[in-house]
Amino acid sequence: MFKIITYVPVEDAEKVRQAMGDAGAGVLGNYHHASFSTRGIGRFIPSAGAHPAIGKIGKLEEVEEEKIEVICQKEKVKEVVAVIRKTHPYEEIPLEIYQLINGEQFGG
Repeated sequence: MFKIITYVPVEDAEKVRQAMGDAGAGVLGNYHHASFSTRGIGRFIPSAGAHPAIGKIGKLEEVEEEKIEVICQKEKVKEVVAVIRKTHPYEEIPLEIYQLINGEQFGG
């Protein structure tokens, strides 16, 4: 199992979350499209040569974002990452992928 995390503007979060679930992320037993989200403020300054979806070159931008976390089977990771890249509005997509340890190894 893997955990996939991305940060997306709040107004785009549902579209990205739905695409991730449709691609096979968030499956746990008899449940699917499972995710966890938290909201916060993302900050960045676009440099020369950037083509920001939000903000202006050289100016600090603050965006209300949603952090979306899902679990994902190994065989679905590439497909889920592909749909994130397709539906995410940012030029540079914040993306974290972690391999998880099976809880059964610890009696869980």
